[in-house]
Amino acid sequence: MSTEPQRPASRITDALLPPDRPTAPPPPAPTAPPARPQAPAAPRPSAPTAPPASASRSQAPASAPRSPAPAAPRPSAAAPPPAPPRSPAASAQPLPAVETTTRLRPIRDAGPLPAPARPVVSPHPYGVDRWALPDEVPAETPAETTTRLRPVQDRRPGRVLAAAGCAVLGLGLIGGAAAGALLAESGAGEAAEPPGYAQAKGIWHDAPVDALFPRTLSGPTAGPGGAARTWTRIVVAPDTPCTAAVLPKGLLTALKVPGCERVLRATYTDATSSHLTTVALVFTQADPATMRTLGSRADDDPPPALAAPATVAAGFGDRQRASWWRHVLTDLPVVVTSVSGFADGRAVAEAEPAARAMTAKRTTAVAQAGLGHEAKGVGDGVERALRTAVAATLEEGAR
Repeated sequence: MSTEPQRPASRITDALLPPDRPTAPPPPAPTAPPARPQAPAAPRPSAPTAPPASASRSQAPASAPRSPAPAAPRPSAAAPPPAPPRSPAASAQPLPAVETTTRLRPIRDAGPLPAPARPVVSPHPYGVDRWALPDEVPAETPAETTTRLRPVQDRRPGRVLAAAGCAVLGLGLIGGAAAGALLAESGAGEAAEPPGYAQAKGIWHDAPVDALFPRTLSGPTAGPGGAARTWTRIVVAPDTPCTAAVLPKGLLTALKVPGCERVLRATYTDATSSHLTTVALVFTQADPATMRTLGSRADDDPPPALAAPATVAAGFGDRQRASWWRHVLTDLPVVVTSVSGFADGRAVAEAEPAARAMTAKRTTAVAQAGLGHEAKGVGDGVERALRTAVAATLEEGAR
């Protein structure tokens, strides 16, 4: 008998290897990963155990030939070993699952990210930048709690320059007017002399009589209540020096210092020949500053009347004077005076200034007859004729 140790025999080794060759140890089985808990399986029948090799060799006859045994299928190395049988109590209750990691919630697809805010320049008039919201976000509509204001328009440089120019021009005009007034008040030289002032000083002997005393005067609204009036010239007196016979006492006294040049007079009658008016042009030697203060120094008293023999004005004298009017021109060296009365020679106890006789609801005979309107209307007509003659003289000098 052999002295080799006894080892279990296998079908494969017994069939393929000779008995006298040593048998190599079987390779170790691969270790499978631990299996997850599964349901209990039914017990599998165990394979029949082969008898030991020594016993088979001793029992078999030596002369009989050895036939090869059928080959059994070789188990796969990756197959896991069979699980041991479990008790019915253990298979009734499943094992709890063991969480090896923390479960995370799935991330939902929220779509593309909103576009970042971009700086834009707002059309604000003062150039303030604002941040615009993304296009996907609708603009918020604020609730109105106050009255809407009108949008401020953009400033235009042209308008600003035009306004500044107008302001400068206005200030210049105001300053020029103020300077002219100061020069006029101070009576400084020829610069403050109005146009035509020098020409008017000698017009009394240069202009024709009809230019200074027109044959007919008209006053569309010169009568009481705005009635129309027409006057016709009756007589013209030659120019005379400044004396008490042709000038009122107060005016004669006021002209002593500046000087009186000449006096021209004429008498007019109305269309009905019921009223008479004597008008006078008093040419002075005063300067413009003196003419502006002459009216305040002359006393208010009626001027003398001019009678004309063989006319309706034959009996017109001092006792027939009813109302008078006087106007001191400030732009010409002339004083215009006039006096009116009744053409029938009626005497008047007290004469009234034209301003008083023209007062509404005046009940005196002078006021009711409209003699105040007669004196002022004839005086205004002669003054207009004087200014026309001065303007014509200026035009001739310009040529």
